[in-house]
Amino acid sequence: MTVAIVTDSTASLDPADARREKIAVVPTTVVIGSEVFTEGVDITAERIAEALTAKIKVSTSRPSPETFAAVYEGLVADGATEIVSVHLSAKVSGTIDSAKLAAARCPVPVHFVDTRQVGIATGFAAAAAARVRDLGASSAEIVAAARAAAERSIVLLYVDTLEYLKRGGRVGVAASLIGSALAVKPILTVRDGEVVPLEKVRTASKALARVVELARQAGDRFPRGFVAGVQHLAARERATDVAAQLAAAWGWERVPVDEVGADIGAHVGPGMIAVTVTGR
Repeated sequence: MTVAIVTDSTASLDPADARREKIAVVPTTVVIGSEVFTEGVDITAERIAEALTAKIKVSTSRPSPETFAAVYEGLVADGATEIVSVHLSAKVSGTIDSAKLAAARCPVPVHFVDTRQVGIATGFAAAAAARVRDLGASSAEIVAAARAAAERSIVLLYVDTLEYLKRGGRVGVAASLIGSALAVKPILTVRDGEVVPLEKVRTASKALARVVELARQAGDRFPRGFVAGVQHLAARERATDVAAQLAAAWGWERVPVDEVGADIGAHVGPGMIAVTVTGR
């Protein structure tokens, strides 16, 4: 049995990592003004940040069932006898619905994992699936590994403003903060598949210090070890400083820092910092 692993580009996997771990990535679509782009192909997070700053309309859409079908068919042609498809929360995107429509036409079984997460937490779940796949696990065991990794993920999200989440309809119950958005710097998290408020802090510096402290505490929950990553949009210096503080706290050589994917970037806005901690 050959099991292929699929995820979507919101998982923010580095292309080199995806190739090495043999994870197929299905791209989402990003629209800037009237121009249509494919994430990971012809659009960058930097371009998204520039458009948002210039107040140009930016929107995103899930991959089409036809896009998923083409990826699934390619994997089958390469010898896959089963597919495990690992995706971001169904509460914030219809991506997994497109995948399920495509699976109805796939000649091999397709098993789905709704990670109920966003960003690199989905990527960590897909990577966990790939690791157990490479150890010879069954499709059921691979699905279980991805779900377990997602459940062990803690996402801490700092945004300069809730405006972009509000525009994209991704703010969930964090909408309760919008009225006071000018007075606070919100720290958000992902709970039950939705972006929700965690804490309200008065300044950016205090909010980022709190994110570092909460991430350190999150690491303490996983005595068997964990992986972590810092993502940002147009805020590399800020993200690098957060990563350095976490590396020092955990005694690590470094914590990876990456710019967030274009799709997620369109919804969080410039200045965003996200820390994801996933227990092993």
